[in-house]
Amino acid sequence: MVDFTADFCDTYPDAISVLGPGYSNYGGAIACQGTVVTIQLNRNNSDLITLLRDENGQGKVVVVDSKQDYYAIVGENLMKFAWASGYAGIIVNGYIRDSLQIKDIPVALYALGTCPRKSIPVTQAERDIPLSFGGANFRPGDYVYTDSDGVIVTAQALS
Repeated sequence: MVDFTADFCDTYPDAISVLGPGYSNYGGAIACQGTVVTIQLNRNNSDLITLLRDENGQGKVVVVDSKQDYYAIVGENLMKFAWASGYAGIIVNGYIRDSLQIKDIPVALYALGTCPRKSIPVTQAERDIPLSFGGANFRPGDYVYTDSDGVIVTAQALS
C-alpha cells in the first residue's frame, strides 16, 4: 500500500505540519519519505556536500535552510552524491540549479525555484538543529512524507 500526504492529513490532522506553497519537486523521484536530517547554511554549501557525499542516507531526507538567499544550494553534483549515498530526498528553503540534468536522478528535490548562481564564500553550517520555514517545523528525527500534493512533517513515522 502506498501512503499519500492527503490521506495522512485526513487521518492525523493534529499530528502533521504542512510545508506551505511555493515549493516544487525538481528531482527524479516523484515522492519520498524518511527521517529528517537538518542543516542550516550561511551562503555556502560545502558542509552540505560533505553530508551528502560522506554519510549514509538510507531512510533519510535532508532539510536545508538557506534563508531563501538567491543562489543555488543543490545542483547536479550534489544530487549525484545524494543518490549514491541513498538519500530519499532533499527539501531546500532556497534555490537549485542544473534542473534539466537533475530531473532524471531518482531523488526527490523540493525547492522554491532555480538560480544559475552557485553558493559563495566558505562559511560554517549548523547541523541537527530545529528549522522552521514555509509554515512547517522540522526537527532532527522527525519524519517527512512527500508526493505530488506536497510535503508533510510528523514527529514520528505514521505508516
